[in-house]
Amino acid sequence: MLTRPRPGDRPRTSDDGPHRQLDQRATPALWGELVARVFALDDVVEGHSQVSPSSSRAVFLADRREERAPETSLAPGMRLEPVHLHGVDDTSVHLTLPAERGAALVELGWAEPHQYAEFDTEFMVYGPRDEAELADVLSVVAESLAFARG
Repeated sequence: MLTRPRPGDRPRTSDDGPHRQLDQRATPALWGELVARVFALDDVVEGHSQVSPSSSRAVFLADRREERAPETSLAPGMRLEPVHLHGVDDTSVHLTLPAERGAALVELGWAEPHQYAEFDTEFMVYGPRDEAELADVLSVVAESLAFARG
């Protein structure tokens, strides 16, 4: 579980929709590695996000189509979408986490609340800037998938 502060300043993010990371983005190679590692996780399926721009990739669960609770999905009432990865021009990740855990990641400098949150469980996690941060972001994605599964 990620507990160390993110080094440096927070990246700039958009004030209007869609919620995007504007600087400190992952390189294309690092972003590609993030995408590959996320979709190599057990029991996940890649798809088109139901709520994010077409350049985003939804992370669906192979073993669960329906949400156990609306706050576990970025698309409540639709297919369970606990995570989506934004495209190479953004590189941030939107995901759901228990409110307390997400707040802790905000405090540590890794995340910010989603600007269009319906619950207190939707967060933007900043794109990784190096290999160490790639592992950290991947661990947070895994936490989100576990939250969605209950």
